[in-house]
Amino acid sequence: MQTVQGIHRGVPVLHAGPGCAAKLAIGIAGSNGDSGYISPHVYPCSNVSETETVFGGESKLEETLSNALKVIDGDIFVVLTGCTAELVGDDIANVVRNLKDAAKPVVFVATPGFKGNNLEGHEWVVNAIIEQYLVPKPRGSVQKGLVNIWGPVPSYDPFWIGNIRELENLTIDLGLEPNMIFGEQRGIANVDRVPNAELNLLLSPWLGLSTVKLLEERFGTPFLHIPAYPIGAQETSKFLREVGQHLGVDSRKLNPLIERHETEYYYHIERTSDVFLENRTMSRRFSTVTNAADALAISRFLVNDFGLVPATQYITDATPIAHQQSVARYFRQFEYGIEAEVQFSTDGYKIHEDIRSADYFGPPLIIGSIFEKKLAEELSGNFLAVSVPFKERLVLSSSYVGYRGGLRLLEDIYTYVLRKFN
Repeated sequence: MQTVQGIHRGVPVLHAGPGCAAKLAIGIAGSNGDSGYISPHVYPCSNVSETETVFGGESKLEETLSNALKVIDGDIFVVLTGCTAELVGDDIANVVRNLKDAAKPVVFVATPGFKGNNLEGHEWVVNAIIEQYLVPKPRGSVQKGLVNIWGPVPSYDPFWIGNIRELENLTIDLGLEPNMIFGEQRGIANVDRVPNAELNLLLSPWLGLSTVKLLEERFGTPFLHIPAYPIGAQETSKFLREVGQHLGVDSRKLNPLIERHETEYYYHIERTSDVFLENRTMSRRFSTVTNAADALAISRFLVNDFGLVPATQYITDATPIAHQQSVARYFRQFEYGIEAEVQFSTDGYKIHEDIRSADYFGPPLIIGSIFEKKLAEELSGNFLAVSVPFKERLVLSSSYVGYRGGLRLLEDIYTYVLRKFN
């Protein structure tokens, strides 16, 4: 639902029971403050009942879809199925085929709760749009310098809007043209341009790999996989060099660009160095308790840019087993030969017990969700919420990506440290 909502004028159509639909709608609108083009409370829903459970709900879905296409001014309609429809065996593909002549495109995705989680569902939705809506472009239609960017997950990442914009800005700095399908005014027109891109750029440890591979298979578009979005000077400069060299950006433009950004970045670091060096309540070791993308990006920044020492990093996004080894490998590739132990777990109790028993050689810095706030207070440590559940902060367009994002992350960490000290 959040992925479809993240596409401007995208309309989720729910083939599920009213209880499931209402619970998720309340969760989206209430916990994250997300509404989007249309409110989650008014998503079209077939309201599957006992009758549809016994006799099938295809006719009910067809009626719901037909009416939604008449009364909702959307650009793409995506049918999402709940558990009941999948268990009954409704032929959603056939229902959608019957609407092939509809004024707006209709796509369907099997998304029962028992099949996977919301991150996997994000991939399924994007891949379904690629497979069912996009068509191959004529040979020679590739637009030089056009780059599709994949990575931030709408709403699941509280900073998704700001991160998307900063990734766009970094790409523009290189003289390239970014194309992202999520966010304000990024809608069906951007989706239509996806096959024309010169490159698909993926910034994620594992999520989205199937998408860029699918795009390479269908449209012949190569992809560049950078496992973490860049935070701070070192990672952002490395990002600009890697993307720039991959697409043949002239070094005479690239080097002055990086120098200008680094000069500004280190000016702010130097003028605040006393706060960093003299503060006796700041942590020396840290743990992240969050998804793989945030854990890796933040860990790289805190180790490579800022010189902190990593304790165990806890990844809570149910990373598929097939990807766990490669994700863990990224945490053994910090600068100076530093490595971090990684635990993949969705058991908050065990994670907290493990943190309690660890030696942080002083107050720990714990970066995670609101679930870790009381734990940090109990251990007299420092804390920052960066991922859902995300209850204590409002994020509109803030970002931790890039040079300015690194400064913002330090601001947020040290705001907590200084507030606690004073």
